Amino acid sequence: MISSPPDTPHSGARLSIIIPARDEEQLIGRCIESIRLSAAQVSPTPPSLEIIVVLNRCTDRTEEVALRAGARCIREEAKNLSAIRNAGARASTGEIIITIDADSRMSKNMIPKILGALKNPKIVGGGVGMLPERWSLGIFLTGLCLLPIALRHLISGGVFFTRREDYFKIGGFDENLYSVEDIDFAKRLRSYGKNTGRAFAVLWNTYIITSCRKFDHFGDWYFLKNPSKFMTILTGRNQAVANEVWYDFPRDYSVRTSDKNLLRERDQ
Repeated sequence: MISSPPDTPHSGARLSIIIPARDEEQLIGRCIESIRLSAAQVSPTPPSLEIIVVLNRCTDRTEEVALRAGARCIREEAKNLSAIRNAGARASTGEIIITIDADSRMSKNMIPKILGALKNPKIVGGGVGMLPERWSLGIFLTGLCLLPIALRHLISGGVFFTRREDYFKIGGFDENLYSVEDIDFAKRLRSYGKNTGRAFAVLWNTYIITSCRKFDHFGDWYFLKNPSKFMTILTGRNQAVANEVWYDFPRDYSVRTSDKNLLRERDQ
């Protein structure tokens, strides 16, 4: 984890959006577009923002697409999402840090809702709702298996937001974890907030829509049919399983391309 923030003065950006990206040329553009569209909804003046794409072992045109969309690109080659996000945070200059994955897309009202929440000094940060780009019984039941964690700890995943100083106070994401680093981050941010008299806010009135590419690749029932692997993922300690499901996961965009229309319909 990060022990202290870098000695980098603010560049004037209020928001720093951190996006991990490995071979995301097909999706990074729509992610960045959704961020800019959401920021434009802030009234009366949209906030200044920097979008940092953290390239991870990319072999495609991710960097070219991201730069063309106005993002700044840095590199972190570790097979570790915590290290990737923390690299982006160290390179950032904004007062507020927001993390989102490259295969996700913000709803239009997200940044206004985040800024509204952080106007309250009693809010330490938080998360938002998450919707898959398509539904099936297998996807629904897999999500249901994670619901007890969210309810027990009163957290959410997908996107996280917090003030810069609080991100570094809790050490960022835990680089000893190969998976479920997002759940761990949310739990620690909530605990830190409680200890400092502040709450972790789950903004259910805003959301991301995220791809179902793992289900497309492995099958909608894969995690339910392989409970031992599912439980291993939840430990966060198995590099080999994390490599299979995240870090070496193939990007096959030829599968279920018709389902991408659902994203457009839900965002209208």
